[in-house]
Amino acid sequence: MGLELLLILAILVVGFGIYRFFKQRKILKTLTEDEFRQGYRKAQLIDVREQKEFNGGHILGARNIPLSQLRTRMGELRKDQPIYMYCQNGTRTARAALLLNKKGYHELYQLQGGFKKWNGKIKKAKAPQY
Repeated sequence: MGLELLLILAILVVGFGIYRFFKQRKILKTLTEDEFRQGYRKAQLIDVREQKEFNGGHILGARNIPLSQLRTRMGELRKDQPIYMYCQNGTRTARAALLLNKKGYHELYQLQGGFKKWNGKIKKAKAPQY
């Protein structure tokens, strides 16, 4: 009985993971760096990494809305414009896309490979002067 229950739970967990994977692929389009460059200036460019990561370097023109704050700051985003997102490697953008899609945002794009694969211009926050 106990082994059967564990097997059922394992199947459910794997099934849910597969469902989320395909749902994410349906709602979030992954773009190469060239494709990303072509569209991000006409879109809302959002860095979903934490503030410290953002300050360490980010794509020029990006706004920082960390995934951890997205629920409370979603009102800063427009539903009538595409949203181009990135994080360090793509994991957080997938979670952000699922959350945004639930709230009615539909034109969602992510940078393939995330910020660590970006070769374009970046900006770093200035170090505080003491």
